[in-house]
Amino acid sequence: MSALPPRSRIAVLASGRGSNLQAIVDAIAAGSLHAEVVAVLSDKPDASALAKVPPERRWAQSPKAYVDRAAFDAALGDALAGFAPDWVVCAGYMRILGEAFVQRFSGRLINIHPSLLPLYKGLHTHARALEAGDAEAGASVHFVVPELDAGTVLAQARVPVLPGDTDEALAQRVLVVEHPLLIASLQWLVAGRVAEREGRLEVDGNPLFSPLRLDCAGMLTR
Repeated sequence: MSALPPRSRIAVLASGRGSNLQAIVDAIAAGSLHAEVVAVLSDKPDASALAKVPPERRWAQSPKAYVDRAAFDAALGDALAGFAPDWVVCAGYMRILGEAFVQRFSGRLINIHPSLLPLYKGLHTHARALEAGDAEAGASVHFVVPELDAGTVLAQARVPVLPGDTDEALAQRVLVVEHPLLIASLQWLVAGRVAEREGRLEVDGNPLFSPLRLDCAGMLTR
């Protein structure tokens, strides 16, 4: 029997409690994700997410300690590169990453966003979906590019908008699908099933023309 390949090295950028990070940690512990979390980096030194990894795998600095955004991004990038990640996951990271940082980690930097992109880039996604009268909401896993929430979408999960929904209620329902969506996406990424060719994604060697979808079993399908 051939040996398994080395575990993929995942670094996570987080600003808050780290619920998506916890989903990654749990999937690894359960044996459903062949990876390891080698680092958690944050712009909030008191972020709860940091406690989910040992001290030697943490990096946290306040942007206020730096002269400008570029200086902070450079320090973050240097720290991140020191952990030698295969994949970098933005999971509740609330700062916009500068172009130099994004280009430095291009092709291995992904984000999970609480809307069905290209709808509702940025903040207040659930309130905006309700205001528009949408029948569905959801979450997207996409590659990060310098333009906010504009990178190629790898996968999406959808939930219905229910009569009488508030943005808080909708947010909680979307969060339920965010976790399996992120894990399923990472399973495809670490298995080498996704490749970027000249700015376009290929899945299993075929061009990706529309995002993969999360089914009721927590699996990605075309």
